[in-house]
Amino acid sequence: MFQLTRRGFLASSMAPLALAQEAGERPPARPAGVEVVNPRERVPLSWIIDDSTCLVNLNRFAIPQFAASMPGGGTYTHDWRSMPYEIPDEFVRRFAQWSQREGVKGKYSIVPFPALVGRVDRELPGWTPKELADSLNLVKKEIVPLWDIHPEMITHTRILDLKTGYAVEQRGREWMENWDWCKGRSVDEIAAYIAYGLQILKNAEFTCEGFTTPGGFGAGALPELSQAAFQAVREVYRTEIPHYFRNVIAKGEETVAPRIEYASGISGDSARAVVSIYACTGDWTGGWDCRQEPQVDLFITPDLAKGRMVEVIERGDPAVLLCHWTGIYFNGRELGFQAMQEVVRRLHARFKQVRWMTLSEIAHYWAAKELTAIEAVGGGLRLKAPYACGEFTLRWRMGAGGRPALGGAPLREVQSWQAMEPGTWRRDGDSVVACFSLAKGVTELRRAA
Repeated sequence: MFQLTRRGFLASSMAPLALAQEAGERPPARPAGVEVVNPRERVPLSWIIDDSTCLVNLNRFAIPQFAASMPGGGTYTHDWRSMPYEIPDEFVRRFAQWSQREGVKGKYSIVPFPALVGRVDRELPGWTPKELADSLNLVKKEIVPLWDIHPEMITHTRILDLKTGYAVEQRGREWMENWDWCKGRSVDEIAAYIAYGLQILKNAEFTCEGFTTPGGFGAGALPELSQAAFQAVREVYRTEIPHYFRNVIAKGEETVAPRIEYASGISGDSARAVVSIYACTGDWTGGWDCRQEPQVDLFITPDLAKGRMVEVIERGDPAVLLCHWTGIYFNGRELGFQAMQEVVRRLHARFKQVRWMTLSEIAHYWAAKELTAIEAVGGGLRLKAPYACGEFTLRWRMGAGGRPALGGAPLREVQSWQAMEPGTWRRDGDSVVACFSLAKGVTELRRAA
């Protein structure tokens, strides 16, 4: 795993009960024999890419700032002067083409003001305006179709003074985005800081339904961070279901499914909730700082039988991998990219009942999965959904005979999970599995002759 001074520390030290975010409202218990399952009966896969931005190789500029915030430079003894200034667009294009061929989806950060080098909505000193515009357009054209875009706070290094737009004068770790700044701050203060980064990406004509925290941003203020996430994303983008990525559970049996936090108003027309997405792996592609050789076998072994991804997928949780763009490029050696490609090759060879999804797609599905009320009415089910969901899939112990109908329209029967899509159902013993487009509000699933 990567250094304990960054997100790796959170993965190794965070106890489940240490997370003080509130779940909020939940619907009443569902009828016996009814279970909302994974979309189209496929386990969601997603890949989180941190520390990416346009052109700037974040490490080259961030590491000396990290060192300056620590007594004696801390553990930041890297030879950052030997690192390239740039991660070129040619590499971005090859990465995008590979992800398109393989169908890989996930989240790709655009750090808005990377290490104080320049703002992506204005200029990056060291690159021409055309080079920046071309880089932004490349991401919009080649990355966005399969990847959510997140700001990773604002600078990923120094805290910005929102009134002046410059870094604060203080240089200790409490004035770095990666560590302790949030502790003791209000929801409004944290939300304003998040919104500043979101607004830069909105100015650059990106749409974001969530954000990523750099390292330990939010430490000591996790409830405030969660509430600020909803407030900031809703304020800047009017997003229905905001989400954020911060936490990692890289080992053990604890579920890595998304957490639906601070849900309210779920029985009415104005539901509110924020989704915390969890990664289930460490960064085993080489780490953020390119100090380690990739460890592909930790994801999935060459015989395809073991590894963290095998554990998580086999129990049916969304399997969200973690890596860092700086390590994927690996100072031009591309060792992380080679590792990423091998992981995907092994996953595709081992698993068929999986599906690549973006973080926003997972967040939307899980909000509908957990917050939709389901009650038995006569011989059918009545669903009250606070959010629409295009591929809502449930297992219903309906018994022998009959078929499920959405309202008055029977669903089309298929014979296997491979054929499941919205508007279909299949029989599985004394249960049926139905996949349909769930509308916001009331939907009735009936038993038809």
